[in-house]
Amino acid sequence: MNQTFLFVLSGIIGLLTLSSAVGYVLDHRASQPDAIATVRNLNARIRSWWVMVVVVGAAIAAGRTTTILLFAILSFMALREFWTLTPSRRGDHHALFLSFFVVLPIHYVLLGTNQYGMFLVFIPVYAFLLLPAVATLMGDTNEFLARSAKVQWGLMLTVFSISHAPALLMLDTGGSGALLIVYLIIVVQLSDVFQYIWGKLIGRHRFSPNISPSKTVEGLIGGGLSAIAVGTLLSGLTPFSPLQAAAFSAIIVVAGFFGGFVLSAIKRDLKAKDWGYIIEGHGGVLDRVDSLTFAAPLFFHVTRYWFSA
Repeated sequence: MNQTFLFVLSGIIGLLTLSSAVGYVLDHRASQPDAIATVRNLNARIRSWWVMVVVVGAAIAAGRTTTILLFAILSFMALREFWTLTPSRRGDHHALFLSFFVVLPIHYVLLGTNQYGMFLVFIPVYAFLLLPAVATLMGDTNEFLARSAKVQWGLMLTVFSISHAPALLMLDTGGSGALLIVYLIIVVQLSDVFQYIWGKLIGRHRFSPNISPSKTVEGLIGGGLSAIAVGTLLSGLTPFSPLQAAAFSAIIVVAGFFGGFVLSAIKRDLKAKDWGYIIEGHGGVLDRVDSLTFAAPLFFHVTRYWFSA
């Protein structure tokens, strides 16, 4: 695993080095205002990718505990961004406190101790019942159904769904769970990057201007096919054959697209452009992991069904 991981990490660092060089050249050649803005946004994204690759790579290299802790922190930050933009009332405060400081830690402890059964039902069953029950104790019935739904959505998207990425460490597939995480992250993130690049190059037809004005049909097709091609080439990181890797990559790409699309719809409903501003050029943590909210659970369960002992 270590040699393979280092090989993949070296490839990613090489790609980022090339991207930084290209960005540097483009920055010195751009002269039109629109071109300058586009190149600066691109370079900001590349700088952020350097930081993200170092942080995620270091966590995975450090081992299982560090990897799970990293995703727990990402879930906490994503949940915080979700509730920073989502209106809440005094009657929600107890449920929110439990979400952040009780439910989230317990869920990741269940993951870390390989309690698969409880990991799978703790949030969808126990938290689903507990949190609205606690909220009723505040006596605030104004928009109670909508408020309870927001609590559930926040937990499901930012904690339960995202945690399925490190949950790959629980699977016995005959290979490395850590490499499966690397594979998932590479395919889902490259799909986003390729969609952005293809959209800029040949994008003409907007997919859904009301939800995501920047997404084009050409970008989605070109980006998706490019990510599937990379996923197929990286089948050596997985227990999949190249053909199986192509199918699994397609699942990741489609699920990742709808994860980002659904989160974009929520942002538009909240009249927000980004979930946060912590990642230069990308927005918030939830803007960067939105694709994982749909891709990680599907990839985990399909892999477990077909390949886990």
